[in-house]
Amino acid sequence: MSGNTLYTIGFTKKNAKTFFGKISKVGVKTLIDVRLNNVSQLAGFAKRDDLIYFLNKLCSCNYRHIPEMAPTKEILDPYKKKEISWQDYELKYNSLIKNRKVEKYVSEADLNLACFLCSEHTPDNCHRRLLSEYFIKIYPDLTVKHL
Repeated sequence: MSGNTLYTIGFTKKNAKTFFGKISKVGVKTLIDVRLNNVSQLAGFAKRDDLIYFLNKLCSCNYRHIPEMAPTKEILDPYKKKEISWQDYELKYNSLIKNRKVEKYVSEADLNLACFLCSEHTPDNCHRRLLSEYFIKIYPDLTVKHL
């Protein structure tokens, strides 16, 4: 399969109109939640049950939560507390997803018009970027666009 597009998005610093508008505009078919915790009170409209409802009603979009693609607390917490650098976090997370063989959870076809969701506003220091780069190595025809 060639010409597949995978999107990524973070929900912070976006209101619901902007968030769902971006997903709808590009025609995302499945939002793949790659957060460890998808029911946090801090998530607002991006809490699991609300997200499932809004994605279906506003975007005709499916929802999947794949926590195996999320960083572990043992990796995430030290990074958030600035106990490890981004470079250390990146090495640990990349090793984690490689060891978990996260590609077994999605096929190349599953990734077409899918969108990885996490909380970070930009993809720069975010595991969704690292995850999408991992899948590009597996599926070289995959194009990634960050919303």
